[in-house]
Amino acid sequence: MRPTRLHIDLNGLCKYARSMQFDAALAAREAFQRSQMQLGPDWLTAVDLEDRFSSSAGASAREAYEHLLLLAAAHPNADAFHAFCIYITWQQVTEETIPRHFRTGLELCESYLGSPEGKDPRDIDYVTELLESFRAGLGLTEEDDIAVEYRRDTPKGGD
Repeated sequence: MRPTRLHIDLNGLCKYARSMQFDAALAAREAFQRSQMQLGPDWLTAVDLEDRFSSSAGASAREAYEHLLLLAAAHPNADAFHAFCIYITWQQVTEETIPRHFRTGLELCESYLGSPEGKDPRDIDYVTELLESFRAGLGLTEEDDIAVEYRRDTPKGGD
């Protein structure tokens, strides 16, 4: 898998370059497919919104993105869909590099990682990586106590 490189300049807030160890677009697609059962009757709405988000740009894509986030809020136990929303928030960052997207991504990641039980370990790893990217994009280089505790308590390969 080829890492992507993103150079972010938020009007002096932060200059940041990061090599991702995964492809957020592929991870989004996989998480989205896994979310079908979690969304139940709202799946078709999610498919429509994702199609609008993926196939358009500008205001239409932004509106679909916002509705996807609202749909995630209505399904607090849809872990795969929440991971999907985190991945597409990173896509929003790459399309429109503004602090609001970094803050949204940071909040989504912290919420997702706040209770990792039962979640896909791959998503946990990817979201942890994105958490650091969102933090760095906002110029927040020091981990808070929750992030330090999470990293310390997360089993590593072979544990």
